[in-house]
Amino acid sequence: MDFCGVFQGDALFSNIVTRLRAAGCVFAEDEARLLISAARTPDDLAVMVDRRAAGLPLEHVIGWAEFCGLRIAVEPGVFVPRLRTEFLVSQAAALARSSAVVVDLCCGSGALGAALAASLERIELHSVDIDPAAVRCAHRNVTAVGGHVYEGDLYEPLPAILRGRVDVLVANVPYVPTEAIRLLPPEARLHEARVALDGGTDGLDVQRRVAAEAPLWLAPGGHLLIETSERQAPQTVGIFAHNGLIPQVVSSEELDATVVIGTRPAFQS
Repeated sequence: MDFCGVFQGDALFSNIVTRLRAAGCVFAEDEARLLISAARTPDDLAVMVDRRAAGLPLEHVIGWAEFCGLRIAVEPGVFVPRLRTEFLVSQAAALARSSAVVVDLCCGSGALGAALAASLERIELHSVDIDPAAVRCAHRNVTAVGGHVYEGDLYEPLPAILRGRVDVLVANVPYVPTEAIRLLPPEARLHEARVALDGGTDGLDVQRRVAAEAPLWLAPGGHLLIETSERQAPQTVGIFAHNGLIPQVVSSEELDATVVIGTRPAFQS
């Protein structure tokens, strides 16, 4: 049952908004409506409000996140796809063709792959994550669009037949330096898997590993796209170039997003 129409105008709605505001929720009214809409019973609603007021990310409470116009299933502990990452999707979609082979490493909930499958025709999608909880979510989101999901470390679980055939490789890898984890908002620091956040001493450890093997998996002319920070982008460019990829930096001021694209040369001497 949808309680939104029942509760939105009465004291319960106001009480939920007041509680959420006191807990520091900036968009308390919008969140209250989402919680009410997601609740199946009044008791269910009460539990959900308690969890949100205690600091659990809204997306974990209601069970989904909005991303590229889609409802992406997420569960507690799984990285919540960020709005800025929609820029990575748009850049990948612009480079992909119909029937492209697409690989999504560090896929988390599978949001990137699901969004690309929704915007492109008949892609062959393969998504990978090392975290079992993320893989469970990705199965829900990726298999629904005909993709394949694997549990393991980066390229390790991918079928060998994909080597040299990948047209677009997207990797929203963790890029927060280890010492900066403590500065993250509590919603991320306390409720998302550390493996989805921690990029090592300088934040670039996983980027280095992805770029090192990318030329083995990319088709000639294929592209690797990695989200990074504006500050880290010059180092990411160097990592790509060191591994034989032709780098390009693109950014969106509106989304505060930076993506480095590395292209495998179509012809190599």
